[in-house]
Amino acid sequence: MHKLWPWKLELRGTPSRAMTYWSPLIAIVLTMLLGALLFIALGKDPLAGLKVFLIDPFNGKRAISELLLKSVPLILCALGLAVCFRANIWNIGAEGQFTVGALFSGAMLVFLDVPGHAIPGGLGLLLMVLAGIVGGAFWASITALLRDRFNANEILVSLMLTYVAQLLLMYAVNGPLKDPNGMNFPQSKVFSGEFMLPMLLSGTRLHIGFAVTLVLAVLMTVFMTRSFRGFSLMVGGVAPHAARYAGFSSRSALWVSLLISGGFAGLAGAFEIAGPIGQLLPSVSPGYGFAAIIVAFIGRLHPVGAVLGGLVMSLLYLGGELAQSRLGLPSAITGVFQGMLLFLLLASDTLINYRLRRKVRI
Repeated sequence: MHKLWPWKLELRGTPSRAMTYWSPLIAIVLTMLLGALLFIALGKDPLAGLKVFLIDPFNGKRAISELLLKSVPLILCALGLAVCFRANIWNIGAEGQFTVGALFSGAMLVFLDVPGHAIPGGLGLLLMVLAGIVGGAFWASITALLRDRFNANEILVSLMLTYVAQLLLMYAVNGPLKDPNGMNFPQSKVFSGEFMLPMLLSGTRLHIGFAVTLVLAVLMTVFMTRSFRGFSLMVGGVAPHAARYAGFSSRSALWVSLLISGGFAGLAGAFEIAGPIGQLLPSVSPGYGFAAIIVAFIGRLHPVGAVLGGLVMSLLYLGGELAQSRLGLPSAITGVFQGMLLFLLLASDTLINYRLRRKVRI
C-alpha cells in the first residue's frame, strides 16, 4: 500500500492563506481536465468539447451578454448565501426562496398588468421587485422561525421548503395565475413590455439587473467588511463563544442572515421573470439556488468572489447548453460538470488545513 500511495495528509500549523485563493483555481482546472476525459469516454473530441465550454460563450457581443445575463441569479443568490454561511447558518433553500420570490413577483405583475391600468411601468417594476424580495425573505423566515422556536435543523427545513415552494408555483400557474388564453398550458400571461426590466445593451437580452447586481455586490462588501452588524455576523460564525461573550445575539444573527439571504434569492427570482423569461412558468429556475451554493464557496464567501464564481458557473450553464446543440450530449452534462467542480473544490480545500507529505519508511 505504501508503494501505491507514498503520500499522507499532515495537519498544518496554521491554515494556508495562499491555498485559500488557489483552491478554487485548482478545482476549476481539474474540472476541465476531467471534463476532457469525459468527452473522450463519450466518444467526442475533447478539444472541441472544451472549446464549447471555455471559448464559444465568449464568441461575440451576444454570447458575452448571455453569459452575463445567466450570472445575475447565480450572483444574487450567492451574495445572500455567503452571509448565511459566514454566520454559520446553513441555508440550503435558496432555490425555494428564489421560486417564491418569482411567484410573488409574478402575482404582482399579473395584478398590475391589466389593460387601461393607471399604474405606470416604473412604479410597477418597483412593486414587482419589492414583492420578490418580500417573498424570498418570507420563505426564509419560516426556516428562521422553526430554528429559533423549535431548534429545527435549518439544513433540512430550508431544503424541504424548496419542494413545497415548487408545488406552490405549480398550483399557481395551473390555477389563479394561469393565462386564460394560454391554450391550457401551465403558465401566466406574458407580461407587457412596460413591466419588463430595461435592457443594458441593445440587441441583447442583458437587462439592468446585471448593473444592480454589481452595485449590490459592492454594498455587501461594505456590509460584511466595514459594518458593525456584518462584523458581528462574521464573529458569530467563526467563534460563537467569543460572540456570546461580546454580547452579540445568535438569535439576531440567525434572523438577519436568513432574511438577507432570502431577500437576495427572491430578488433574483423577480429579475428572472421580468427579464429573460417574461412570464411565470413552472420551470422558472434550472437550479440556480443550488448552483449558487457552489458559487458562494468558489468565491470564498466574499461578495467580489461571488461575482467571479457566478461568471464561472454561468460559463458551465452556457457550455452545457451548447454541448447539447453542437455535440449532441444530454442535458445532464451541466450537472455533471457542476458536481465535479463541487467535489474537486471540497477536495482542494483540504489543502488549506493539510499538506501532502511523503510517508517515511520504518
